[in-house]
Amino acid sequence: MDPRLARAREVLSVEAQAIERLRDRLGDPFLLAVEKVLQCTGRVVVSGMGKAGKIGEKLSATLASTGTPSLFLHPAEALHGDLGRCLKGDVLILMSNSGETDELLRLLPLARLIGTQIVAITSGSQSTLAREADVVLDLGPITEACPLGLAPTASTAAMLALGDALAMVVLESRGFTKDDFALFHPAGSLGRSLLRVRDRMRSGDAVPSVRSGSRVREALAPMGQKGRAGAALVVDGGGLLLGIFTDGDLRRLLQLRGAQFLEGPIDDVMVRSPKTIEADALIAEAERILKEFGIDQLPVVDGSGKAIGLLDVQDLLGVPIG
Repeated sequence: MDPRLARAREVLSVEAQAIERLRDRLGDPFLLAVEKVLQCTGRVVVSGMGKAGKIGEKLSATLASTGTPSLFLHPAEALHGDLGRCLKGDVLILMSNSGETDELLRLLPLARLIGTQIVAITSGSQSTLAREADVVLDLGPITEACPLGLAPTASTAAMLALGDALAMVVLESRGFTKDDFALFHPAGSLGRSLLRVRDRMRSGDAVPSVRSGSRVREALAPMGQKGRAGAALVVDGGGLLLGIFTDGDLRRLLQLRGAQFLEGPIDDVMVRSPKTIEADALIAEAERILKEFGIDQLPVVDGSGKAIGLLDVQDLLGVPIG
């Protein structure tokens, strides 16, 4: 085997073993840390220096995106004014493999004065940081995967995994849902796929519609004025969806019949029993229907078949409808 592959596999094995050993170390301190975060009346402030700080940034971002207000505080900047970001009622998570990082230790008495709770994530169970913290999440003794035994590797992998475990247990304890996730991730593909049709559909006055029995010409105005929709819904007097008339239908009929058909009833040219969707359906399901049937508009109906909205393909692209 190429020695470079052998080294790479060894690094992965060392880091995996560090995480595996960490799993068996979890106990009451971890549960106490979870409760500190859940009961926090302010924000969870995460701080660490160097590579531990990079892991701390990731932990803070994961907490913030899963329902726990959080920010990352660089310890050196904190000593030059940024400590003002911390408030009484915050929980301060300090990350240091050795537990003796000078910049973090200098924060400890100041954090106490402010009134923050302190959670330490460290391998130094007998360190200054561990002694001063309210809760200690002990990583245990870790041998780095670095052949020099110097570069943070297995220790940062363990910190990352422990931070994820903390964030996911907190998420579940909060009852954080897919809808909550979508709220915090509107631009991402994951969050977007969890959006509901109601979050994107045109509703109220923005829905282009025309009453059954109207002339075709009368359907053109709402199609052009209601956010440039490519269709008009045809409804009865009670709002029940009867059909749909699209700009594609308009173009085809103009070619086949000429403009005279515009004076005829919309009921004669509308598409009856169109594909529909309900407002609580996922956007992903709407996208599937539009793609599968090669259509650009999808009427939104309630449980009784009444038209309550319209989803146009441009709405899925985030194009403003006003």
